[in-house]
Amino acid sequence: MSRFSDTQTAFALKSQSELNWAYRLFKLIGSNTLTRVGTALTNFSLKLRLPVEGLIKRTVFKQFCGGISEQDCLPVIQKMHQKGVGSVLDYSVEGKEDESSIEATFEKTMETIDFGNLHRNEGIPIVVFKPTGFGRFAIFQKLTEKKALTPEEEKEWERIKSRFDAACKRAYEYKIPILVDAEESWMQTAADDLVEEMMQKYNKEEPIVYNTLQMYRHDRLPYLKELYERAVDKGFYIGVKIVRGAYMEKENERAAELGYPTPICPSKQATDDNYNAVVRYIIDHIDRIALFAGTHNEESAALVMDLMHKKGLQPNDKRVWIAQLYGMSDHISFNASKEGYNVAKYLPFGPVREVMPYLIRRAEENTSVAGQTGRELTLLKAEKKRRKETANQ
Repeated sequence: MSRFSDTQTAFALKSQSELNWAYRLFKLIGSNTLTRVGTALTNFSLKLRLPVEGLIKRTVFKQFCGGISEQDCLPVIQKMHQKGVGSVLDYSVEGKEDESSIEATFEKTMETIDFGNLHRNEGIPIVVFKPTGFGRFAIFQKLTEKKALTPEEEKEWERIKSRFDAACKRAYEYKIPILVDAEESWMQTAADDLVEEMMQKYNKEEPIVYNTLQMYRHDRLPYLKELYERAVDKGFYIGVKIVRGAYMEKENERAAELGYPTPICPSKQATDDNYNAVVRYIIDHIDRIALFAGTHNEESAALVMDLMHKKGLQPNDKRVWIAQLYGMSDHISFNASKEGYNVAKYLPFGPVREVMPYLIRRAEENTSVAGQTGRELTLLKAEKKRRKETANQ
């Protein structure tokens, strides 16, 4: 029996109607055809501005998002906090490329950092932003490809750098860790370099700024080892969030199209091995590197916990976090938290219409990740059965 199989703990925050609803939703998501058709219909309805937002808000949005604003998320944040699970408020509005939208996203991120600090004791231990929330993808891509920027683009890059700096500085002043998400490989080097600059500046005493490594990329462990050497040499701490990754098909397609070797591991097993190797490396170097392990994989979550125990670290050592997305893998989150480990949920928020690209990715991800939906359904079914039997006793 898995250490995460206690469904009473996993779903303690769900009422019977919420449990039934989650079960029905994952059943729908489990059907590839329904997911594809639902996605197409949703996109179509939103483009035509048909009144579907209310329906989306009551269904898939409610499962995977905290609310439309930070304030709106507070009841969810406080409820999870009672069970020892923190929230990472993620403003999930994607793909805005014009300067005024980028500036608005930056301002919203700064508000979220302030809000996180204000409600820290109610369950917001960490904050986050996405590089392309602070600047155009094309600028990061050009720099990654070592192409010269035009004078206009140079100004744009300076604005991006100052936004990064302002967000990291605010987090540093509040002493609240800040995660910088990872994106596609062909823009990532520029983001990596900029995050490292922020680490050098703000991680002198402890890890505040965290970069994200996508472990489906086979080059990430060598990158981390090199970063470690530079950190020792220059006297700063490293914060690392690790995930398996979210752009695999896109990455492989682009590599095939442009004729370069794919940066993606050759198999799911190779990705899992790579992820676990980085967990081992970080725990071995915990004096210099802090870990935020984003995973829906039971084996990887258990590995973090076991390695901490072996190394004699307390479960609540502030340098190690285990995290899942809100609405998924509650059995890992709440059972790990019950054992005293630091656990957080990524809690997306934003206007329903703006958050739809994020939600569609979640539905597609659940459909494509082997066993993900089946596992959620098995656990929900087990808890429904347990409650029924308890009620009949």
